Formats: sequence, C-alpha cells, structure tokens
Amino acid sequence: MSKISVLIADDHTLFRHGLRRLLGDYDDLTVVGEAADGTEAVALVKRLRPHVVLMDVQMPGLPGPEATRQIRSAHPKTQVIMLTVSDRDEDLFESVKAGARGYLLKNVETAELIEAIRRVHAGEAVIAPALAVRLLEEFGALAQQAPPPPQPSPQALTEREIEVLRLVAQGLGNKEIADRLHLSEHTVKSHLRNILDKLHLRSRAHAAAYAVRAGLVDDIQPDEE
Repeated sequence: MSKISVLIADDHTLFRHGLRRLLGDYDDLTVVGEAADGTEAVALVKRLRPHVVLMDVQMPGLPGPEATRQIRSAHPKTQVIMLTVSDRDEDLFESVKAGARGYLLKNVETAELIEAIRRVHAGEAVIAPALAVRLLEEFGALAQQAPPPPQPSPQALTEREIEVLRLVAQGLGNKEIADRLHLSEHTVKSHLRNILDKLHLRSRAHAAAYAVRAGLVDDIQPDEE
C-alpha cells in the first residue's frame, strides 16, 4: 500500500515531535520531514515532494500563508493543511487564498486530523466546521460587492445590425423591419440573432431595452411623409 507522505512545518519543536509520533501510529501515513519555519518548509517540499504539508500559520521568517503560496505555485501536487491555534478570519481567508486545501485548529481530535489528511490527499478540501461558516459568509459578501459585468458596447455591432436594433426598439416587427430596410425577413432574423449573441442578451425585449439605455433610439429620424 502506498503511504501518504507528510511534512510538518511548525516552530514549536515539542509539537512537531509529538505530531510525528502520533502520525507514526497509522500504517498509511509517513512523516518525511520537519520544518521550523516557512522558509525551511518551502525548501524541504522542493527536496522531499511530500503529498501533504501540515503548516502552522504564525511562524518566524516566512509566515504559513506565504509559504503555502510558494509551495502551491512551485509544486501544485503537494497539498497544504493549515494546523494552527489561530481562528482569526484574516488568517483563514489569507490561507485559503494562498491555496491551502484545509484549515484546522490544533484542538482538533486525532481521528479528525487523520481523516483530513486522507481527504485532502484525495483532492477534497477540509475546513473546521466553525470556520467554514465564516468562510462562506465572507465569500457571499464579496460576491454581493462584486461589480456587475461590463455592458457590451454597441461598437460590437455592424452598421446594419445597429439599424435593425434601432427599429426593434421602436417596436417594429420583423416584416416591418424587412420592408423598411429592403431586406428579407430571414435576413432580419439572422441580424437579430447576431445582435443577441454579441450583446449577451436573451430576448427581443432585452435588445429593445438595451437600445434605449445605449441612446440608440434617439438617433432614429422620423419618416418623411
């Protein structure tokens, strides 16, 4: 059976040694190295290529999130679980943005930690339940603050498509537009499909509303008697 190789990165020697002994009790896990800070963790990952890194957030020199960012950039197959005492939102969000696939507090039960290592190695993500809610709330708030996608410009349209769009906004049907522009109804329908595709609109009504917002209707000249 292939074992999951684990690297432990923590600035507390007793914690690293205790965690190594704990993981040694499981046949499918093997600790391949220990790092006392983020810089050493990055170097050891390069040399040892572990499957999973257990990374503390606050460490001297290179902090855990930045070490995680460097590891994930250079070695995307190595997954990182933050194992820390910090339940601060800033540390959680920064770690997730850096590419950590797990975030657990050091008071986690042994069985939960072992299961988390296995799940992250299998491609899943693991967040402490109390922190997962806060993470979802933060991403929800960011989504609400995100600016709406830019509205496509009328410049994406040909002159003929703009003429068709203006007449659609005036309320003319396909036959009326065809007669006005001396086109076939089939050609008008084709122009309308192109207009909807280029402007990412869903219907004729949306196209008419777009033309009004874009100021295209004002350019319509009244028919001569």
